[in-house]
Amino acid sequence: MAFDYDKYLRTDKMPTLWCWGCGDGVILKSMIRAIDAVGWDMNDVCVVSGIGCSGRFSSYVDCNTIHTTHGRAIAYATGVKLANPDKHVIVITGDGDGLAIGGNHTIHGCRRNIGLNHILINNFIYALTNSQTSPTTPRGMWTVTAQYGNIDPSFDACKLATAAGATFVARGNVIEPEKLTKLFVQGFKHDGYSFFDVFSNCHINLGRKNKMGEAVQNLEWIKKRTMNKAKFDALTDDERAQLGEIYPLGVLHEDTGKTEYTKAYAKVIAAARDGVKIDFKELV
Repeated sequence: MAFDYDKYLRTDKMPTLWCWGCGDGVILKSMIRAIDAVGWDMNDVCVVSGIGCSGRFSSYVDCNTIHTTHGRAIAYATGVKLANPDKHVIVITGDGDGLAIGGNHTIHGCRRNIGLNHILINNFIYALTNSQTSPTTPRGMWTVTAQYGNIDPSFDACKLATAAGATFVARGNVIEPEKLTKLFVQGFKHDGYSFFDVFSNCHINLGRKNKMGEAVQNLEWIKKRTMNKAKFDALTDDERAQLGEIYPLGVLHEDTGKTEYTKAYAKVIAAARDGVKIDFKELV
């Protein structure tokens, strides 16, 4: 039986405005399938997005949605979750939106371990605004702000999120949508900050301008830069050095022992309202 996407979408907004072959549509479908799998009522879901190609997500999903300003999606989502701790908040950002102008908010969302589901669509470029360097643009790539080749080192977004305190960190890609859906399901069930670094193709504003071919060739480029976590963990340091920039796929970090932020904040509310003293030893 075919999956009924229409009941989760604002069908009057279809077709999407994404470029043909863009991975954003794959991520949208995987996200919807994951919501269906965990059984969330769409009235209890809020999708928050920022600016960029990823910002379109809040236009297409038929639930509570907020289309925010550039780099501020995590800040808005934090407010939504604090005011509605029983609701499910999904935040969609790009690599520029979530790691550059919004990097500070991402770090502190991770640090607080607030119960947000942060899907970072990592296409290695500021795509919508015509190819500026982002924090994940590989060295040597041409961009309009690095016309002799990018010299900046790039972020490993998953290492950043883990170090900052996120208690669920995973990486997927648009080549394997079923595996991506499973990652979303696992993260959506997690009680804390769930961070997903999803490698996606921008064959228009990254690939074409770096002579990487069309969408399929860009997906092959992503495939060569990724590896299943089990295989990655089995490599020696020398083998990893020979392979160059290879990124593991799967659940990279999970900690179920940390206090989710809205649960800690409930103790502040009780202290203010009822005079109950906060037992900080209970907060992990």
